Amino acid sequence: MSPDKFILHILLLFLLKSSYGYRPNVLFLIVDDLKPALGCYGDSQAYTPNIDKIASKSFVFTQSFAQQALCAPSRNSFLTSRRPDTLHLYDFYSYWRDVVGNFTTMPQYFKERGYHSHSIGKVFHPGISSNFTDDQPYSWSQRPFHPKTIKIKNAKVCINQDGSQSANLICPVITEYQPMATLPDIESKNEAVKFLHDHKRNISNPPYFLAVGFHKPHIPLKFPQHFLDFHPLSNISLPVNRMRPPSLPNVAWNPWTDVRSRDDMRKLKISFPYGPMNDDIVKKIIQAYYASVSYVDELIGKLLKEVDFDNTIIVLTGDHGWSLGQHGEFSKFSNFEEATRVPLIIQVPRLSTKKKKINALVELVDLFPTLVDLTAVSESLQQCPSTELYNICTEGKSLMKLMIDALKKRQTFQCQMI
Repeated sequence: MSPDKFILHILLLFLLKSSYGYRPNVLFLIVDDLKPALGCYGDSQAYTPNIDKIASKSFVFTQSFAQQALCAPSRNSFLTSRRPDTLHLYDFYSYWRDVVGNFTTMPQYFKERGYHSHSIGKVFHPGISSNFTDDQPYSWSQRPFHPKTIKIKNAKVCINQDGSQSANLICPVITEYQPMATLPDIESKNEAVKFLHDHKRNISNPPYFLAVGFHKPHIPLKFPQHFLDFHPLSNISLPVNRMRPPSLPNVAWNPWTDVRSRDDMRKLKISFPYGPMNDDIVKKIIQAYYASVSYVDELIGKLLKEVDFDNTIIVLTGDHGWSLGQHGEFSKFSNFEEATRVPLIIQVPRLSTKKKKINALVELVDLFPTLVDLTAVSESLQQCPSTELYNICTEGKSLMKLMIDALKKRQTFQCQMI
């Protein structure tokens, strides 16, 4: 069998099973402010064994970018497959159904085609940009879940050296001593595990589209303190390019006011708007960011124990990246690659059996049409026309061809070896 026919055989088998009622579940994992700070992306400072395990049997996109380095515009963009220009949203203060058009979202599309869609944690950005409802009742089959402790996410629970408590940027904690003796992402993980467990118990349940949004490593960098053990300060490296480019226009600079506003950072009296920040503090911020990522990685590992890998497509990504001192920048908001590049990992039953790196430039608006093609829930989405607004269309493009091409390369190599 030729390599092309081999790939088509696998793909058709997958799609035919879908056509006859064998429809894969979709587990969509969104990690807030996650740059590719993962072992599977070659980051030596990362400790992410569970995400790396997913990646070992997935398509791993090495050049994936968000549409904007800000939560609400990015999330609304990839959940509708429309660019911020189309949604007229560059901040947090408008709802696309009211100001632009009644665009169908990704979870809504699956819901209207027989899937049970559910949102846990931070999927849509809360507030005006999702109508204060997470776009309910349009997008979800049941009421979205939000952890109770998210209401106190900025509480003064971070322990200072003198024993006082503040609302710090760097905030390792002992979970049992926290309000309600838990943390938001632990609550979300528990709810997701419960959902998956309940779904498995009833074989008559429809397939699910489950979106789970983890809040960390979004600031404050609050995490169980033992995760610092995976990232000793002696192992933390400073970025090579940590000086602000001298020719950078002022308009392109993000003064990281969200970082400066935290109690521990305000005490440092860092000059505004350019800094710089002391290297010792930079190292501690980097350490806390990576510890936060390791914390979420452990929760994802626990969640995945309930997943039926033979019948579940898994997508893992971030809504945008985060600068950790590169170019003198911190946080998101800028257009530097550190703030816009994200991991994108897609695991597909029977198609991804080994890690396949794809180096092509891709965008998060590509996710919606890709999942439509991978599940065969309908015909492929049409491209949005430039002259009028359609409720259902895409401004991205399906990544299916890139994924099939990656498999072809592997099969061609195997044939040559034979």
